[in-house]
Amino acid sequence: MTPSVRLQEMIRVIRSARTQGEERGIIQRECADIRSQFRQGDNGERSHSLAKLLYVHMLGYPAHFGQMECVRLIASPRYSEKRIGYLGAMMLLDENQDASLLITNSIKNDLSHSSQYVQSLALCTLACMGSAEMCRDLAPEIERLLRASHSYIKKKATLCAVHIIRKVPELAELFTPSARTLLSEKNHGVLHGAVVLITELCERNPDTLVQFRKAVPELVQIMKGLVTSSYSPEHNVAGISDPFLQVRILRLLRILGHNNDTASDAMNDLLAQVATNTDSSKTAGSAVLYETVLTIMDINSESGLRVLAVNILGRFLLNNDRNIRYISMTSLQKIVQTDHNAVQRHRGTIVDCLKDQDTSVKRRALELSLALVSAVNIRSMMKELLIFLSVCPPELRSQTASGIFNAAERYSPSKRWHIDTILHVLTTAGGDVRDETVPNLIQLITTASELHCYTVHKLYRALIKDIAQQSLVQVACWCIGEYGDLLLKGECEEIEPVQVTEDDILDALETVLQSHMSSPATRGFALTATMKLSTRITDNVDRIRSIVSIYGSCIDLELQQRAVEYNALFKKYDHMRAAVLERMPVMDKNSPGHTNGDTSGEIKEPDTSKPKPVEVCDLLDLLGGTDTPLQLSPAPTSTPTTTSSADLLDLLGGLEITPGEKFSLYRKIYMFGIITIKKKKKHLKIQCDKQTETEVTVTLIASNSTQNDITNFTLQAAVPKVCNHSIFKLGSVFAHTNSRYSFQHLKMRIRVAYSNQGAMHQDTVQIDSFPSAACQPSFSPL
Repeated sequence: MTPSVRLQEMIRVIRSARTQGEERGIIQRECADIRSQFRQGDNGERSHSLAKLLYVHMLGYPAHFGQMECVRLIASPRYSEKRIGYLGAMMLLDENQDASLLITNSIKNDLSHSSQYVQSLALCTLACMGSAEMCRDLAPEIERLLRASHSYIKKKATLCAVHIIRKVPELAELFTPSARTLLSEKNHGVLHGAVVLITELCERNPDTLVQFRKAVPELVQIMKGLVTSSYSPEHNVAGISDPFLQVRILRLLRILGHNNDTASDAMNDLLAQVATNTDSSKTAGSAVLYETVLTIMDINSESGLRVLAVNILGRFLLNNDRNIRYISMTSLQKIVQTDHNAVQRHRGTIVDCLKDQDTSVKRRALELSLALVSAVNIRSMMKELLIFLSVCPPELRSQTASGIFNAAERYSPSKRWHIDTILHVLTTAGGDVRDETVPNLIQLITTASELHCYTVHKLYRALIKDIAQQSLVQVACWCIGEYGDLLLKGECEEIEPVQVTEDDILDALETVLQSHMSSPATRGFALTATMKLSTRITDNVDRIRSIVSIYGSCIDLELQQRAVEYNALFKKYDHMRAAVLERMPVMDKNSPGHTNGDTSGEIKEPDTSKPKPVEVCDLLDLLGGTDTPLQLSPAPTSTPTTTSSADLLDLLGGLEITPGEKFSLYRKIYMFGIITIKKKKKHLKIQCDKQTETEVTVTLIASNSTQNDITNFTLQAAVPKVCNHSIFKLGSVFAHTNSRYSFQHLKMRIRVAYSNQGAMHQDTVQIDSFPSAACQPSFSPL
């Protein structure tokens, strides 16, 4: 039996094993036999034993004990043993193995061997697993072989030079002169290696890139020869002459022509010729055309050539191969910003790709469709996207919904269309939208006062139809709570009105509160909406009070706290309930109160200059003596003595809410009124009046109840850095016994200094829950 048959017999036996254990037993016996063959020395069977060991290695079993045998076979003078030795070195060794250093001298000797086949073995091994040290030692030998007479050696030496440059970049200059001369070769293998080598040199060194730009005409001639050459069986692939070399040359031309007008002009005619004469019906032709398109788009090409490139990508969209359609849309996505009109011509084909069965193609088509949306085609494109949203895979719904929201916000032709579009998305994929969708839609609704009746009717119909879409239910509850009176009137010109009674509305909200599909956040919206209806309906206030009181013992802390607050508003502050629960004003877009999440975050500091220090003390010290921005936080547990109006403020602020906790809907309720601060028989009476939407006038009246006169009275106030304030000049700094005077200032922290019986006194008062006429009932979803 010949040795080769023994190898074939081992393969046959291993493949015939019925179980994995049987296979392991066969391999263990063979490995033991291989070890014994290695120990016997040079018996003529080492190469066959190593060949069997390499097959064992390919099956995933340990074969490290054959590494030294590879080194011995490489040093053998026999070509058959040297060939197996080099093959074993490429499979069993890598640059991190110490044994790889032992073959450096053998490779160097074989690079100078008289046989080109032995030289090629050494070149392949060095290019496969040569370490930086090996490359540095053998680089001169590779440079010498680049000038060899045999094309077989040259093409392998060029690729080996590429490996050396990647391992030791500083050796790139060694190969630059030889690389340019290789372009004059006629052999396609040498040309291919030369183009790869020049590409590597240009990508790593800008100076080399400038040198090789002079070779653009030569590369253009080579490419023209390939395009116009006659049929050559040796290089022809599906009717394309050597498409691999064409792709490599086009890639190099793209690098050389980038941001260079001279080089780009030299290759414009060639690119037009390739784009028009290459057949795209075969994969090889499509590969050349795709590389041509990338080159046209990356150089300073003419506008007509760029339109031609976009049209080629448009033809790719009609290809039956999904891979070609995918790369076509990937390329169009990159150029849609610069050549938007050219890409728009293929909008219909791109939209048709949304119906493809492949998810990857759908994703690319979706991204490109969203990029093509404009003010001109917003209605037609949105119609297609909404159809796609209803049938798209679950993993694409979130991306589709987000894209529709962004496009609608940017190009919406009217507010009604904008609202209808968002409601359609919420109805179809309400569980896949982003968290900020609900507050953004609510903000949009508040700005469209003429659509309040239309919106609340449409949302009420959606609510009674389906309560599974939580985002839609939250918006519906909010609108019913705000505009429930419009729903009861039943007067709506934009939509067919529905006759709704108070019981119908409360039944719908109770359904949301009691549904197992409702999240805690949704129940919070519904409970708040129910509470707000208490000021908009007349006959069912007792029912609303009953609903609210039920949730006063709810296990959900957030819902329980709301119910407790609302119960207190019913019982203790019923006379203020109408003012507290009045309709929300128009909200500013992107303000902290309109987004989900924690509303106790820091106030961002604008770039303002620091205030000048005053004579008495530094105002910065009023804010804590640091540059840390003030935080919006609940009132501290130790608050000054206040009147009953201030007690109402404490109703919502004395439950020890941590700064990181999310605020409830309508959690902070501000009242316009008076705060009286009493300290050491000095009274500060603070009264707020609203003048405009952006300005508050605060009157402070200071009274002296002591038996002695007060002199040198001063007042300082500090506010958050996002606010501006001014304090009117005092008419006097002297306060008689049992007298008072008034002046104006702005919130937030106050310091009073005075002299009483020759002694200086200073008091600082912090008013965290200061009643401001500029503060409205804050909206902040859970």
